[in-house]
Amino acid sequence: MSGQQRLEGRRALLAEIRRAGRIPRIDLAERTGISRATVTTITADLLREGLIEEVARESGSRATGRGRPKVDLKIRGAARLIAGAKVSRQSVSMVLLDFEGTQLADLEVTLDRAVHAPEDFADMLGGCLDRLAASIGRQRSEISGFGVGIAGVVDAPRGFVYWSPSLDRRNIRLGPIMRDRIGMPVHVDNDANLVAVAEKSFGLGQDHSDFIVVTIEAGVGMGIVIGNELYRGTRGCGAEFGHTKVHLDGALCRCGQRGCLEAYVADYALLREATYAGGADYDLEGLLAAARAGEPLALSILQRAGRMFAMGLANLVNIFDPELIILAGEQMRFDHLYAEEVIAAMREQIVQVDRDPPEVVVHEWGDLMWARGAAGYALEQVSEAAVAGEDADAA
Repeated sequence: MSGQQRLEGRRALLAEIRRAGRIPRIDLAERTGISRATVTTITADLLREGLIEEVARESGSRATGRGRPKVDLKIRGAARLIAGAKVSRQSVSMVLLDFEGTQLADLEVTLDRAVHAPEDFADMLGGCLDRLAASIGRQRSEISGFGVGIAGVVDAPRGFVYWSPSLDRRNIRLGPIMRDRIGMPVHVDNDANLVAVAEKSFGLGQDHSDFIVVTIEAGVGMGIVIGNELYRGTRGCGAEFGHTKVHLDGALCRCGQRGCLEAYVADYALLREATYAGGADYDLEGLLAAARAGEPLALSILQRAGRMFAMGLANLVNIFDPELIILAGEQMRFDHLYAEEVIAAMREQIVQVDRDPPEVVVHEWGDLMWARGAAGYALEQVSEAAVAGEDADAA
């Protein structure tokens, strides 16, 4: 067996064991198409490395003849610790997972500021990791990988942040900076991409090969899954739904350009318009309450946001034709962007064929679930490193 064949076999078998939860060797051979002899050889290596373990068959049945108990293979949870974080304007949410993906601990920390220097950002998250690990009697040094979800434009493979509202500078190699200051592999990605990872792993996207997640919070994000794979684009900015243009020379967006969808539907955009129009000093909930009460200015602001959002969703359907669109984020606590008239307007603007349009559903994610998506992304990277023999962190 060549080195490349062995690597591909290790990757396929570990992935199938993870997918199955627990599985006998004979089923591994059938599902992967790898010969029984090779399955035996590779799983012996994975057992020796502590990445998987044998467990008694749940049925309790025994083999005939020698009476040896039947066993299944499963991922060994204690093999690695993986952390994930979701960073928002006002808080950091973190989770700690084992190698199986079981959540062991969580932490939520309120931030004293929304914008950070990259080095301060790394040090702040490092301190949070210390607290997270200590909550279960562990140390930061025992964590094998750390996934970080951040708003903005991110080239995930390089850990490069072109722009983020959480950082005080553009074009930052945030992943390497964090790795050097925190002392572990750090995997940075756009937070909406990591919601899509979470939806695919354990959410509404599990049974779909093609779907889109749209997140609406302080900004507007999107994660795209095509053929069961997350799509990022060549430069890492291929899913910036919030920065698609809906109005020529329109409202100013946080990214510095004009006419972006985000500049009409994000919370800061709604409140900015209310202020410019001479309305009351609203917070978001107050603006929505005023609209529900029929206050003309508040109602007109939300109606325009709904029209812009419907246009944006229709563009997504016309380009990607997904099976499912999932709406998530803080603003999903309210209904102004998924009201019946907004979805109806979207359907009127899509290409009409003799099949039902994509289903649009709302999934209200708490920040800890966003953090699970970040940890899930790190788990993928840690698993790949373990398969390739590039780490030595087995517990």
